[in-house]
Amino acid sequence: MATVALTKDTFEDTVTDNGIVLVDWWADWCGPCKQFAPTYDASSEKHDDIVFGKIDTEDQQELASAAGIQSIPTLMAFRDGILLFNQPGALPGEALEEVIRQVRALDMDEVREQIAKEEGAEDAQA
Repeated sequence: MATVALTKDTFEDTVTDNGIVLVDWWADWCGPCKQFAPTYDASSEKHDDIVFGKIDTEDQQELASAAGIQSIPTLMAFRDGILLFNQPGALPGEALEEVIRQVRALDMDEVREQIAKEEGAEDAQA
């Protein structure tokens, strides 16, 4: 599957309506972004069950700000609408494949349970 350009209008639906979604935050002027792009594109061709989104931070400044993007490239991984991975820096191919393996291996019921516990603890402190 080829990568898809995401915007403020498509980001939320894409992340929540698909199982696994990877998002590459980038800009045209960013050297490391350009170095990472072929790795990201190659991975998108291997995993047709994953949505590989790309967000141009220059074009989507409001979205980048809302997501707290401070350094690019930044890679985010979502599963079932839950952010599981958020890391700046261009990953080598093996590291990207490892992120995908780990995201696939997660027991999402356990993840949701852990989130609920953390939110309950925060509510108790408030």
